[in-house]
Amino acid sequence: MQGRPRVFATRALPGDALAGLAGACQLEVWPEHCAPAPEALAARAVEAEGLLCLLSDRVDARLLAGCPRLRAVSSVSVGVDHVDLAAATARRIPVGHTPGVLTETTADLAFALMLAAARRVAEGDRWVRAGGWRGDWEPDRLLGRDVHGATLGIVGLGAIGRAVAQRARGFAMRVLAFSRAARSPGDLPEIESVPLAELLERSDFVSLHLPLDAATRGLLDASALARIKPGAVLVNTARGGILDEQALAAALREGRIAAAGLDVYEREPLDPASPLLSLPNVVLTPHIGSASVVTRARMAERAVRNLLAALAGERMPWCANPEVYG
Repeated sequence: MQGRPRVFATRALPGDALAGLAGACQLEVWPEHCAPAPEALAARAVEAEGLLCLLSDRVDARLLAGCPRLRAVSSVSVGVDHVDLAAATARRIPVGHTPGVLTETTADLAFALMLAAARRVAEGDRWVRAGGWRGDWEPDRLLGRDVHGATLGIVGLGAIGRAVAQRARGFAMRVLAFSRAARSPGDLPEIESVPLAELLERSDFVSLHLPLDAATRGLLDASALARIKPGAVLVNTARGGILDEQALAAALREGRIAAAGLDVYEREPLDPASPLLSLPNVVLTPHIGSASVVTRARMAERAVRNLLAALAGERMPWCANPEVYG
């Protein structure tokens, strides 16, 4: 075992990627299903040269400073807002991530949430399971919103936003898009680029696909939500911090927004005191945008490739702070 780099992985991963890592390193894997507490993470990572983490693991400046042997961090995620990139870069530690493999899978979930919220699928499921349905048919029971032919507003025209727009074609939807960057619709010329305020006012469905940063945190606050077309449906598979959950809950309770489908939250897990939990017109999933068998295995494989490359003194194939190589 002497000479092989020490690696701490904060969770077991699907697929065979960890087996390959174990063959090249002295690998320790956190044995529990939940994330290690900050103090446990610090204790296990203190002697590590490589850290394999998830988006629920906070890798901040304090943790990095307490791990003097650390040479590489690799996250099984696209976003790296859980990692202090500035602190890692200052210590010349490359940070790997896994872009390019979860786009289609996350777009699938965004559309699934859109359909489920619009057609009140979760409400119907709960009613059937509770024994409320007696086989009778009432013309005004569980009336939802039509998705086909509706107007979809996509906030953030990156890879996932574009994949959602492609799915909208099959439902004959009109697509509006707001993007902070000057992005061209490219092979989706039917997309109409509009300011955010106009998108909110015109869209029957609004789907969020922005990264979380200083500019997007709280972007959909009470003021922005008040602009949303009455009776619209809101979907968020991006990051919880983009959306003011208290303001959303108020709009849902008052009926100004008809329904919502959420996979991400300001605090994860969702605060047990959150008003969203008591609202019937919200579909809630536990941050499973990339949760398909194939996609999660591919993410694990990329994360391990990043880590092995860095520990071998090579450039990470997918590095979130490439300036460390400058």
